[in-house]
Amino acid sequence: MITIIDYGSGNLRSISNGFSKINIKSNITNNPEEISNAKYLVLPGVGAFGQIMNNIEPYKKIITEHISDGKPFLGVCLGLQALLSKSEETPGIKGLDIFKGEVKKLPAENGLKIPHMGWNRLDMTLCEREKSCSIIDGIDKDYFYFVHSYYASPEDEEVISGTTEYGFDVTAVLHQNNVFATQFHPEKSGPSGLKMLKNFVSMKL
Repeated sequence: MITIIDYGSGNLRSISNGFSKINIKSNITNNPEEISNAKYLVLPGVGAFGQIMNNIEPYKKIITEHISDGKPFLGVCLGLQALLSKSEETPGIKGLDIFKGEVKKLPAENGLKIPHMGWNRLDMTLCEREKSCSIIDGIDKDYFYFVHSYYASPEDEEVISGTTEYGFDVTAVLHQNNVFATQFHPEKSGPSGLKMLKNFVSMKL
């Protein structure tokens, strides 16, 4: 069973439907006890950094304990950005600080449109190719669906498992131990996205 944190964000049903397509049951809930007992935990997100940090306040300790216990965790889109220390979007608001670093505004240069919206190719990083048991195993060079104006800039670049080119190499996937996060929406990314969700639920507890 996949547990999806319902903190008032949109897109909850979309990610749930993604798991349904690979015949995996999911539970959308705002019940702290159910979230605390989750085996696989998903933090989706659309909107603003300050909003998500305010809305997940009741679940911060549960999320950090879930991660500390070594159980699989997946952040999607804004759910990835919440894992960083802070964001330019909402100065003064602290992130979960799972990954040291900052969320930065995409530069509007060379005629590139902001937000970055649409399909773009995923490139595995060199360090990722040397790992195994990743959610992006077998997915290098596939295309995924992005909608975002900010990107993650972690202090430790080795946690970046995948990038996409949008004027520069934009962080697309973060991974460290049992924590995975994607800037794109796997549930909206066709067969490749579903394969990624399947890889996530294949993680050993």
